[in-house]
Amino acid sequence: MRERLKRLLPDHQTISANRWLRPFASTLLHPRLWHLNRHSAAGAVAVGLFCGLVPGPLQMLSAALFCVAFRVNLPLALLTTLYTNPITIVPLYVLAFGIGSLITGNGDIAFAPPPELASLNPATWISDLLAWTTSLGRPLFIGLVALAAGLSIVGYLGVRWSWRYWLLRQWAQRKARRARTGGAAPR
Repeated sequence: MRERLKRLLPDHQTISANRWLRPFASTLLHPRLWHLNRHSAAGAVAVGLFCGLVPGPLQMLSAALFCVAFRVNLPLALLTTLYTNPITIVPLYVLAFGIGSLITGNGDIAFAPPPELASLNPATWISDLLAWTTSLGRPLFIGLVALAAGLSIVGYLGVRWSWRYWLLRQWAQRKARRARTGGAAPR
């Protein structure tokens, strides 16, 4: 899996040659932003899940800033933010509103139905969605923060545990191979 991801990621020369990224090359070329291990992968998934619920087109920018601050894998965090899209954003916001209503104790606030998104005009769609989210107010904001924090914790722990399980499985397979070959380590 690691080798497959490395083939998909851009190399340092590609980033340093890009004229738009050249001013940020010293920051973006930090080795920890591109190194893939269980710590950087778990942190990147946590950052991506948290920043995926940032409203609007600021998801990837905020994920990149958090990656630079926490020195976690940048491409994986950017990829993880893509769990929110026009199909999943409304159910996630409904869930966040419910969580926010539970936290704030505002069960009397009625949930406004989402806007009709029949228009293919992105400007109209974005303005309608923005008006809908602002009408929901405080429970939505608190719910978004709580949902983002919960998702990032679950994602972090899930990656750490999955990576550990994979390592233990690899060690067990290597031990079984060595037992079959009479204890000689393959070279």
